[in-house]
Amino acid sequence: MSTRKFPVPTFKNKDLISKSPLVDGEWLDPNNAKEYFEVTDPASNEIIAKMPEQTSANVEKAIDAAYRAFQTYRKTSPQERSKWLLNLYNLMIENKEDLAKLISWENGKSLEESRSEVQYAASYFQWFSQEATRVYGTTIQPSNPTSRVFTIRQPVGVCGIICPWNFPSAMITRKMAAALAVGCTVVIKPDSQTPLSALALGKLQEQAGFPKGVVNIILSHKNTPECGKTLCQSYRVKKVSFTGSTQVGKILMDQSSSTLKKLSFELGGNAPVIIFDDCDLDAAVNQTIASKFRGLGQTCVCSNRIYVHSSIIDKFADLLAEKVKKFVIGPGLEDGVTHGCIINGKAIEKIEYHANDAIKKGAKIVLKGGPLKDIGPNFYAPIILSHVPNNAVVSKEETFGPLCPIFKFDTLEEVVGYANDTELGLASYVFSKNVDTIYTVVEALEAGMVSCNTGIFSDAAIPFGGIKESGFGREGSLHGIEDYTVLKTITIGGLPPML
Repeated sequence: MSTRKFPVPTFKNKDLISKSPLVDGEWLDPNNAKEYFEVTDPASNEIIAKMPEQTSANVEKAIDAAYRAFQTYRKTSPQERSKWLLNLYNLMIENKEDLAKLISWENGKSLEESRSEVQYAASYFQWFSQEATRVYGTTIQPSNPTSRVFTIRQPVGVCGIICPWNFPSAMITRKMAAALAVGCTVVIKPDSQTPLSALALGKLQEQAGFPKGVVNIILSHKNTPECGKTLCQSYRVKKVSFTGSTQVGKILMDQSSSTLKKLSFELGGNAPVIIFDDCDLDAAVNQTIASKFRGLGQTCVCSNRIYVHSSIIDKFADLLAEKVKKFVIGPGLEDGVTHGCIINGKAIEKIEYHANDAIKKGAKIVLKGGPLKDIGPNFYAPIILSHVPNNAVVSKEETFGPLCPIFKFDTLEEVVGYANDTELGLASYVFSKNVDTIYTVVEALEAGMVSCNTGIFSDAAIPFGGIKESGFGREGSLHGIEDYTVLKTITIGGLPPML
């Protein structure tokens, strides 16, 4: 076991640190809870905080608060909401370093990556501060000449927001920003492994000027299924947005059926990367690394299956391994660390299961990787395998970790078939200098997002979301507003004919 001392962050703005749920503008006394759950630093497994375990009754109170606040917040002007959102963006940037430290502390990613996440998370408040004043309707020419028809968009109502641990700030902001922009109120349920970042956002939105009850944050670990069910089955919650596994998404969808509420789900991914022999090889290697090893592979859009043309597969694998060896893996809060740790031991078990299965079936080991227990219990060096057979489990299942399996292909038709041979369809990547190849593959791939010649595409300005069992709905962009509004058609009849 490691005897290493792990860094503990210091914060300039200590008011950002909270251990209390936020309901109706009040920070509830955590000492009144009957049960608590522990939040740990995944780098050291040391306890960071003890949080009050809430129940469905607590969630109902948060929903009631959000519902009451909605009655007045929906009537605020787009300009007011725009101002509050921009205030929140500026506050996040002012507190960027503290927010990044919080993410690294509870999530384990490197401080460099956490800073990028804060910037990315804040950008949604900036983007939707502008979109708040651009919620447009349409005019329609009906067949009846004595009628006039137009449409308006109105806020859907109280929104339940359920988020994962891998982007504890950004997964909240890209839902919350769109909801607040159009006049919805929210009840946020962060992952129990990473609640501190959500609570810090709760502190900042108060300073930004949002009215009480507009933003509510509930906390739970053991009672999470019960709390999620309450959000889904409440008649007062008109929309639920969830990011997480496909399995849980199906449960939430079933629970929401009794109220027929609006849903938007960003679920599992199994992203293919297709690298043709005419690509810029150095760029393809660098961008594959950017995609595959962001967050040490713990992202929904990271490349999970690397398909490389047979004529360059060995060269690609060697170049990839050469660069991955230069990673500096360690506690995320330490200077110079490029990659942090895995979230927990269960995630490591899945990485090793996928790697061992591929090796047993004939995959070639290019970079051995494996546990780094001299650093800490959840540290893991990347594994690179090449000539992975198509019957390996990793070709069908998302690893969510630093296992990089490389498959070979010979023809465009063949590799498109491999890439689409999955029930998931979130992101995909293509590398080629030939525009005909790019466009043909882009149209053929069954994915909600296709990134060409780049491994990083996340941006508040683009629509983010998947198809098939990767979910539905879009976050960010001008389309991100749509899932938080309802379209109302207004007909005025009996008008005189046009003069």
